[in-house]
Amino acid sequence: MTRTPLLITLLAAAALAGCDSGGQTIVQNGPPDPMANQLAAAPPVELPPAIAATKTYRCKDNSLVYIDWLEKNGQPAGANFRSEKAGSPTQLLQGEPGGPYLAEGYSLTGTKDAASITLTRPGAASQSCSG
Repeated sequence: MTRTPLLITLLAAAALAGCDSGGQTIVQNGPPDPMANQLAAAPPVELPPAIAATKTYRCKDNSLVYIDWLEKNGQPAGANFRSEKAGSPTQLLQGEPGGPYLAEGYSLTGTKDAASITLTRPGAASQSCSG
């Protein structure tokens, strides 16, 4: 019975020994930021367009194409075209609102909600593709 209070006292002393009794200094502003002026003068960061829909289309020549329809602030902002599912995308942008999406040698007419699109690729004739 006499061991229990002694053991509890030793455990409490060991727990308190881990506490630091020295003062703590908290610095509110910290060291000056050497890039503060450059960051204050920098233009606001603009996020890239979001993918609104990803669709697969089968074209008249029986090939598959993959289109990621892009939107920014609820408005069409372009499309990413891929001829292979894991291939690298080619970004197509609209020259004028309501016009086709264009890139060098590419032309895409349609919307993310349309059942079919018209696609022109470099070195190939324009063809209809349905989703």
